Amino acid sequence: MNNFSKTILITGGAGFIGSHVVRLFVNKYPAYNIVNLDALTYAGNLENLKDIESAPNYVFEKGDITDEGRMQELFTKYVFEGVIHLAAESHVDRSILDPLQFVRTNVLGTVNLLNVARKSWNGQYEGKRFYHVSTDEVYGSLGEQGFFTEETPYDPRSPYSASKASSDHFVMAYHHTYHLPVVISNCSNNYGSHHFPEKLIPLMINNIKNQKPLPVYGKGENVRDWLWVDDHARAIDVIYHNGREGEKYNVGGFNEWKNIDLVHLLCAIMDKKLQREPGESARLITYVTDRPGHDLRYAIDATKLNRELGWKPSLQFEEGLEKTVDWYLSNEDWINHVTSGDYKNYYEALYDQR
Repeated sequence: MNNFSKTILITGGAGFIGSHVVRLFVNKYPAYNIVNLDALTYAGNLENLKDIESAPNYVFEKGDITDEGRMQELFTKYVFEGVIHLAAESHVDRSILDPLQFVRTNVLGTVNLLNVARKSWNGQYEGKRFYHVSTDEVYGSLGEQGFFTEETPYDPRSPYSASKASSDHFVMAYHHTYHLPVVISNCSNNYGSHHFPEKLIPLMINNIKNQKPLPVYGKGENVRDWLWVDDHARAIDVIYHNGREGEKYNVGGFNEWKNIDLVHLLCAIMDKKLQREPGESARLITYVTDRPGHDLRYAIDATKLNRELGWKPSLQFEEGLEKTVDWYLSNEDWINHVTSGDYKNYYEALYDQR
């Protein structure tokens, strides 16, 4: 039997950001037992973690955070000292079509986890931590100037951001009411490998490769702050270990791009990689009806995280984007499995037999 110094539950660990966090913790902390909990919905993909699935300090558990009995079972089985909570429905378009699913997972699921952690730890909070990973979208929309800080009032504009804002409030309420040791981070848009292809950057890469239309909302003037996903994982690492209890930390790339400019940059990179004529991919750009309630601009001020914990982004955007494009072009099988659903059927069958 392995003697681990700490056992940490990472929820949503088979997803895009979660898989990068799981990989970082498994590789960096061999003395930690890392338990990856994921419901394996459409965005959860255990192929994301094939390189560490046999690591001695890694365990996968299939389960839904809304299932109280299952969560109690896992807390009893593993006696978690820490929770890093990433499991969430996260696609704005899907939240517009089915808001209740986002309420169930993001709000009720988070509260269920908080309840189970509180009961399991039973006031014995020394060495314990409940870390809730959230989004900058809870702050609403910015004009052309200014940045979101940790003191920016919440002003969610979509069912997705409203559900995340609600879960943030519940986490802080459990801290103030029950003294649960919590920390929250709110991060800007992530990009990198293993991103589900319905999101902007992987969607554009895949469509450019297959010479399909590149749908851009409205005039493409919406501005987002982009952060390489491995830099976000490093931020989660430092916040989990060194962040102050009861505090919020904004995580951002100091890297704002209009959507249309980002798409043009991707087109230029892809033309070069695929040896196409300059401008060939840009002809695929198609403007579509804007998303309802589409926030104009997000921009994160991550000064607090840098000042208190020494974190800062490691990659310039153009370098990170080239790395991302290279990964997608070199991993066609992953993309084909994700878009076909084959991976989900295979891994669900595999883990249902365990």
